[in-house]
Amino acid sequence: MSVRSEDVSFDERGLVPAVVQDARTREVLTLAYMNEESLRRTLAEGQTWFWSRSRSELWHKGATSGNTQRVVEVRLDCDADALVVLVEPHGPACHTGAVSCFRREEGASEAAAIGDVLEELYAVIEERRREMPEGSYTTYLFEKGLNKILKKVGEEAAETIIAAKDEDAAALTAETADLVYHLVVLLVERGLTLEVLAGELARRRGGGKSNE
Repeated sequence: MSVRSEDVSFDERGLVPAVVQDARTREVLTLAYMNEESLRRTLAEGQTWFWSRSRSELWHKGATSGNTQRVVEVRLDCDADALVVLVEPHGPACHTGAVSCFRREEGASEAAAIGDVLEELYAVIEERRREMPEGSYTTYLFEKGLNKILKKVGEEAAETIIAAKDEDAAALTAETADLVYHLVVLLVERGLTLEVLAGELARRRGGGKSNE
């Protein structure tokens, strides 16, 4: 993060647009604005701070939701009047709960969004683990502990096998979704991130260990 606030050409309102981008996937997460103070805090604290034009105040991304963004790098464009902020997001970027504020094109394949769905699911389960809201099934699993979670993974795996043997596509879809959910609960419980899992799958595909 070699950018300095004094290097930036802020507009007449004292603002500069900041494109926030996932450092790993390079997906654009949001477009926000920074003033000199929010940029300084971003650089000093390593988390994103912005200026709210509607509320006329500083805001720290994730201060209330927990969906913070760890800053990896800040880049300044050639005219010094726009920023790209590369981050590691901890949860959705959008207030709607979506990974990105930029919606997919209409008609885009839902299958292509599986990574986004898994990231959102992981983020929600992480939040449940952190806040333990009363009445939540996810909270119940974490309260019961690892053995209960492992038991549920085993049960859902067996039910997925049965659904596949019965050649019931709808049941197989539902049971697979249940299995994936419980697997993600297990990942969160054991502190294993989706990034680590993706890295292992990529390594295997690359020839380290073949699944094919």
